Amino acid sequence: MFQFKFKQFTIHQDQTAMKVGTDGVLLGAWAPIDHHPNAILDIGTGTGLIALMLAQRTSAEQIDALEIDENAYEQAVDNFENSPWGDRLFCFHAGLDEFVDEPEDDYDLIVSNPPFYAEDYKTENEQRDLARFQDALPFEDLIEAADLLLSENGIFAVIIPFKEEAKFIDLCAEAELFPVKVTRVKGTPTSETKRSLLAFKRYELPALTADELIIETARHQYTPEYIALTKDFYLKM
Repeated sequence: MFQFKFKQFTIHQDQTAMKVGTDGVLLGAWAPIDHHPNAILDIGTGTGLIALMLAQRTSAEQIDALEIDENAYEQAVDNFENSPWGDRLFCFHAGLDEFVDEPEDDYDLIVSNPPFYAEDYKTENEQRDLARFQDALPFEDLIEAADLLLSENGIFAVIIPFKEEAKFIDLCAEAELFPVKVTRVKGTPTSETKRSLLAFKRYELPALTADELIIETARHQYTPEYIALTKDFYLKM
């Protein structure tokens, strides 16, 4: 499928392996915006999906996106230019290390759907699998960048595999970034928890209770919670 139509924009994805997926839609719809972010950064934007969703959800004047892969970068630029918010969206073709070398701004909201290989992704070469996973975008690098680039009252939001949740929260704590919202995602009521949506700030909340989001009760029978979260975007919600 070379393009994916949403209610207010279209994602062209013929040039990149990073197709529109549920993870990106979840983070784009879920990321907290109650603090009215004026500057937003999407790290590893792929097709530009999450940045575009946040352009739709907010009145942020500056929405920057970062993408190291050349084909994905060019695709994101096209998707931005063809959207209603082209004047607010800008994509940098650079790695995270280059980008944080000369930070010009801080951001009120930083989001990332970091690349990771799904549990069923395996080759015969265990070392290579591990290297590809680690090289994609190590959590340590991502958290260090968030700490450097986040404004004083900003929010850092990610979607990661649930099995990485505790490790990620511990790494953030070392950078004095603390969870303020946690949502665990299951495909169906009986399936295992697959993903964690996490949001962090620079100060700790006294107590935090994680909530749960179930996507569907049966094939294409979506839960009211999932519909409420995504209805502004999906054509058929």
